[in-house]
Amino acid sequence: MTNTSSSGPAGEGGTGDAALSMGRQDNQDRYEARVGGELAATITYTARPESIDFVHTQTEEKFQGHGLATKLALFALDDAISKGKRIIPHCPFVADVVSTREDYEGRVDWPGTGA
Repeated sequence: MTNTSSSGPAGEGGTGDAALSMGRQDNQDRYEARVGGELAATITYTARPESIDFVHTQTEEKFQGHGLATKLALFALDDAISKGKRIIPHCPFVADVVSTREDYEGRVDWPGTGA
């Protein structure tokens, strides 16, 4: 699993000063965010030879509303780009994150456009 860790205030929901770690679980085809070791959010994907198709984002109820899914999406997107992969955002949440950040322009194959 590829990891990065940080800590800081996250408000209610038990996230407080607990460490946030993010990584890719290739054997489960997903990215994970963990808070204090507890699974908080996931993004499932399908790996393709030249791209990564982001399929679904899920945040556990007690961790919702703290921006964890956005942090995980940015981590996953940056990971895909660092590997030279193109981004296919089938997941509406990931599509929204991609569409609001210029640094992903030219690296996205939007579903249904053939691009």
